[in-house]
Amino acid sequence: MLMSQRQALEVLAKHRADRIVITTMSAVGIWPSISDTPLDFAYLPSTMGQGPSLGLGLALAQPSRGVVVVNGDGCMLMNLGCLVTIAGHPADLFLLVLDNGIYEVTGGQPTAGSGRIDFAGAARSSGIRRVYAFDTLSDWEEGAAEALTGAGPVFIVLKVEARYGQKTPKAPHPIREQIRSLQQALGVEQLF
Repeated sequence: MLMSQRQALEVLAKHRADRIVITTMSAVGIWPSISDTPLDFAYLPSTMGQGPSLGLGLALAQPSRGVVVVNGDGCMLMNLGCLVTIAGHPADLFLLVLDNGIYEVTGGQPTAGSGRIDFAGAARSSGIRRVYAFDTLSDWEEGAAEALTGAGPVFIVLKVEARYGQKTPKAPHPIREQIRSLQQALGVEQLF
């Protein structure tokens, strides 16, 4: 039985430590009920697939902190090239892909390559050395501590249940407020 996205994220919350967590698309609607700290950043841009690039930039700028990006499989497909960039710029980035096989918040259409794409294999082929794949909640609960510790980059793919009829979630706080809060939590100069 596949795990729900909520179950997957609850396990992440137990093991995130003091890392920045960037959520994208459907995870944005779930994560605030599990965690709401200044180190949480709901990234809902007009273009899908850019969360890993934002996470890599933050991980490079904050090498002692670490960053977790929660990406959907649809978002991952929009920017598979980021895997090569991530592998070429080692940083403590933990890229977690929730693979439900559909574009959940745009109508529930099957993702391109649904059931055929091997995200873990793509990450390995791109040069990411630490790659994990979990198909059940019990496996994720058992392996999360190892997957979410140590040096990055780390790629984690979780098979999760598809949820149909979902709308694009709204960020829990306006983007400017999230940026200011994150800058303050990181002790960096506020840009605006």
